[in-house]
Amino acid sequence: MKLVRTEDAAGQVLCHDITQIIKGVTKDAVFRKGHIITEDDIPVLLSVGKDNIYIWENDETMMHENDAAEILCAICKGENMSRGEVKEGKIELKAECDGVLRIDRKRLMAVNSFGQMMIAARHGDFPVRKGDKLAGTRIIPLVIEKDKMEQVKALCGSDPIMNVIPYKECNVGIVTTGNEVFYGRIKDTFTLVVQAKVECCGAEVTGHRITNDNNENIENCIRELLDAGCDMILCTGGMSVDPDDKTPLAIRNVCGNVVTYGAPVLPGAMFCLAYYGENNIPVMGLPGCVMYAKRTIFDLVLPRIMTGEILHKEDFDRLGEGGLCLNCEVCTFPNCGFGK
Repeated sequence: MKLVRTEDAAGQVLCHDITQIIKGVTKDAVFRKGHIITEDDIPVLLSVGKDNIYIWENDETMMHENDAAEILCAICKGENMSRGEVKEGKIELKAECDGVLRIDRKRLMAVNSFGQMMIAARHGDFPVRKGDKLAGTRIIPLVIEKDKMEQVKALCGSDPIMNVIPYKECNVGIVTTGNEVFYGRIKDTFTLVVQAKVECCGAEVTGHRITNDNNENIENCIRELLDAGCDMILCTGGMSVDPDDKTPLAIRNVCGNVVTYGAPVLPGAMFCLAYYGENNIPVMGLPGCVMYAKRTIFDLVLPRIMTGEILHKEDFDRLGEGGLCLNCEVCTFPNCGFGK
């Protein structure tokens, strides 16, 4: 790469894209890498502030920004992801299906700590839709040592840093608890809310039971839905610490070990998760906030579980920072700070 006066650059080969920025009008390349500069191009180059221009000189030890971006893209791109064309040394990655973005944070940090290169991504462990932008890659200088790119390839190994994990087919059973609903004193408004949320992840509600606040009856309802082949059980109501709230006890009696009863998230502190049997069928207790709040812990947990991920207590403990929903007037979740 060599720097020459623009007026003397006719016949030379550009070694990078030349971008023109006009506020509110355009931000795009007026010339691309590899373009052979003509006399007519010189006034255009001067008009975008290029009094001097970098031209390409062959150097076997160096790699151009576009070629380096291809390597970073290959390091990132995993299952169910598509890539755009290289443009001004950058490549963008998008989702090819609905699902959850999974990121190897340790290796992402390693690349971004390496120097002279970057991968910018949206938060992992959150739902994405087909066509959503996921990440962008580029090196910082126009050229970089080939050896450095080989080193980062070796550091990251053969597995991609990112994958979009699609939702699995899932038959969901709902157990609605509460004397007030069971005896017809109030209308059940909880079930429809939960059903709408699981259907957004491609699941289908195939079983529904309504029971009073007797823990043995709740247990029987859970077991009936498990025997009916449900892949996930959601219990609504009866999740507080009041003596007559029996849902957590029923979940524990059916499943044995409980992953968590309680989480550092508001709304949703009284959430419960357990797994049943060798197939690790998730059984959840949903606090009342799921019925009336726009977003709760259920929105953070459900997409991940719908991909087949097995969650542990540590996954919930990490939610404390970012676990406060601000209840914005216009909800933009998951494009907000909730859960991040």
